Amino acid sequence: MNTVIARQHIAAPHLLPNNRLSPSRCILSPSNTMSSRKRKADDEGSGGDDDRMSASPSGSPAVLPRPLRHTTKRMRTNVSGRRLPLPRLLETLGADEMRSILQSICERHPEIGTEVVSTAPRPSVQTTLEVLSNYESTFQAAFPFGGRASSDYSYNRVRQHLIELLDALKDFTPHFLPPNESQPATSLAFLDGATEIIHHLPDWDTYQHNRHKQEAYEEMAKAWAVVIREAAKRAGGIQLQYGGWDQKMAKHNEASGGRMQEAVNELRGSLGWMGGESVNPAAGGPADTMSIRQQLLNGTYGMGAPVRVGPW
Repeated sequence: MNTVIARQHIAAPHLLPNNRLSPSRCILSPSNTMSSRKRKADDEGSGGDDDRMSASPSGSPAVLPRPLRHTTKRMRTNVSGRRLPLPRLLETLGADEMRSILQSICERHPEIGTEVVSTAPRPSVQTTLEVLSNYESTFQAAFPFGGRASSDYSYNRVRQHLIELLDALKDFTPHFLPPNESQPATSLAFLDGATEIIHHLPDWDTYQHNRHKQEAYEEMAKAWAVVIREAAKRAGGIQLQYGGWDQKMAKHNEASGGRMQEAVNELRGSLGWMGGESVNPAAGGPADTMSIRQQLLNGTYGMGAPVRVGPW
């Protein structure tokens, strides 16, 4: 009997009272293990779908994540080629290309050319002289290196650029003449700068080659005469009296070898008693005599004898 009791104590120690180290608390059955895992997963389930996936047993099916919803609109892609819009195309064009395209369009559609001429701003003296200066620079750059610049070889090299410069000069000059230009000061300023460009042209060894420069002087002298006559009609010719144009005209005539004499004569006749220059018969050209206006201001008017100005 005692043997049986001893075996029971040995075989079933969990039956002993107050046994904290009972094997029943340490050794769990498979069913108990699954239950504890399930309760643990339920407790941690409030953490989200990802927590439930990580806490689920290997034998249970995985919970798939919910697809994310795109709230932004996808950018449109260019699936095929297309031409540039007109504003973008114009941004890529240079000034020369724009002029060429516009000129071509105006030639095909004359009504467009008329509208462009009527709506475009009037060219100023400064911008026009800059254009002519560009033609002159191209002409000067075409000269060959070495040798004489006035030779026939140099003329043949630059002839085309010379013609382009003089053609531009012929086209721009009428724009600044009356009645198209109503301001004598504007006309005179342009003619002053344009005449300087003609002075810069070389004198060629062959006489026939100089006809371009001579014809340019003749046309410019006629333009000066037209502007001087119109300026003399306005405000008593004040633009001619106080602009120093008598001295400027004398310098242009001297630089041209007397080819601007027509303009000099017109200026002298327009000024009348206020004339700026007198002709020396012996020399056959303009003489450097003081104008009557300057004599009046200095009190020396009348055959070289001084005249008192003011109260006696």
